[in-house]
Amino acid sequence: MRLFAAAVLAIAPTALAAPPADRFPDAATAYLVAVNGRVLWERKPDLPLPMASLTKVMTGLVVLERGGRPDDWVRVSEKAARATGTRLGLRAGDEIRAGDALAAALVSSSNDACLALAEHVAGSAQAFVELMNRRAAELGLDATHFEDPCGHDAPGHRSTARSLWRLTRAALEKPEFRRLVALERTQVRTRDGRTLSIVTGNALLGRAPGATGVKSGFTPAAGKCLIARAERGPTEVLVVLLGAPDRWWTAARILEAAFGEAASGG
Repeated sequence: MRLFAAAVLAIAPTALAAPPADRFPDAATAYLVAVNGRVLWERKPDLPLPMASLTKVMTGLVVLERGGRPDDWVRVSEKAARATGTRLGLRAGDEIRAGDALAAALVSSSNDACLALAEHVAGSAQAFVELMNRRAAELGLDATHFEDPCGHDAPGHRSTARSLWRLTRAALEKPEFRRLVALERTQVRTRDGRTLSIVTGNALLGRAPGATGVKSGFTPAAGKCLIARAERGPTEVLVVLLGAPDRWWTAARILEAAFGEAASGG
């Protein structure tokens, strides 16, 4: 009996632990904040929502795992050249290195580079989407479903703040992914020698102390979305915002609060 009582006492603190608080109820439709892999604050973290170009985190992961060599040439199709939204400025028939196309997709969220890369890896956008959904299933992201490789609005194209946090952690295990999402700017060249500039869409890079990525996005259905990452000393903070009216100031405020909480031992 004493042994049973001791066992109950040992597990009671964990079993009765309070769920993460909703410290920022006006931050976003759904959000999640994690410090060193532990969820600190959250709001509706399991609500499936459109995620815009946060989709490209999975695109990047699939490319890095299945995309072959980064110096392979990617030929830009007519369809990729007509991609809407943010663009690198690729033309039909252009050829660009796979690694450079990935940089454009992750750093500046270029949809023409993203679609060309998806077609290069899988033969078509739809075949690439199948790879994305297969990888989501392998990662246990049950509430995530992809319909487009670049994040355009589509029926059923959904994820959750918690799933995107888990996906981002998996992608960050790839050194090349970590390097690219931390870049503020770079340049790439097409095979015929045309130079194209890539500038990050992440307003936190170079401004918020310790910011190292990860991805922003916007569509009419998703609103403003963001996955923000920052490191200060041994502390890493990841913030996922879905449907955030003021994502940059909100993310900066949450990052400061999370680092303060970590410093205080919270």
